[in-house]
Amino acid sequence: LPADMPTVPPQPTRDPGRLTGVKIGIDPGHQAQGNSDQEAVAPGSSETKAKVASGTSGRFTGVPEYEVNLDISLQLRDALEALGCEVYMTRETNDVDISNQERAVMMNELGVDLVLRLHCDGSEDPEKHGSSMLVPSNDCTQAINAESERAGEILQKAYIEATGLHDRGLKYREDMSGFNHSTVPVVLSEMCYMTNEE
Repeated sequence: LPADMPTVPPQPTRDPGRLTGVKIGIDPGHQAQGNSDQEAVAPGSSETKAKVASGTSGRFTGVPEYEVNLDISLQLRDALEALGCEVYMTRETNDVDISNQERAVMMNELGVDLVLRLHCDGSEDPEKHGSSMLVPSNDCTQAINAESERAGEILQKAYIEATGLHDRGLKYREDMSGFNHSTVPVVLSEMCYMTNEE
C-alpha cells in the first residue's frame, strides 16, 4: 500500500456468537456403501425401502455424491460453529453404515432445532441443472411440516442468491424415511446436479 493510504482494520465477515444456543443437525447424505436392507418408510408402516441408497456421482468428474456431501457438510459445520451453533453430524467419515431412519432418530434424541440433510441430484438428462429444497409433507411429520417448510424457503432463497444456481424450488415429499421418522424440523437440499458438467 502507498505510505499515505490509511489502513482499515479487517472487518469480521461473521458475527461470532450470533447463533449461540441454536442446535443444528447436519446429515451428509449417503455413505461409501449403500445398504439395500429394508426399513419402514414411516413409523408403523408396512411399506419399506432401502436403508440408504448409494447416491449419484459426477458424470464428468467421477466423484461420488457421498464424498461431496461430506466435504460440504464439514465446511458447513465449521462455519456454523464459528457463529456459535452447536452442530451435530450424523457422520464424519464415509465408511459408516447408518440408515436414514437411524439418522432421523439420532437427531430426534439430540433435540436439534433443525436438521439439514445435504445431497446432490442426478439425472439421465445432462442438461438438467439447478437446486431444489425438499421438505416433509406426510401426516407422520405434520407437527414439524410448517417449521420445515419455512426453514426450507429461507435456506433455498439464500442458497440461490449465494450461488446463482437455477432455482428448482421447494418439493414436498411424503416418501422419505429420513423425513417420516423425524420429530424435529428437517429439510433436504439437493445442492446441484452432479450429472450436469457446469
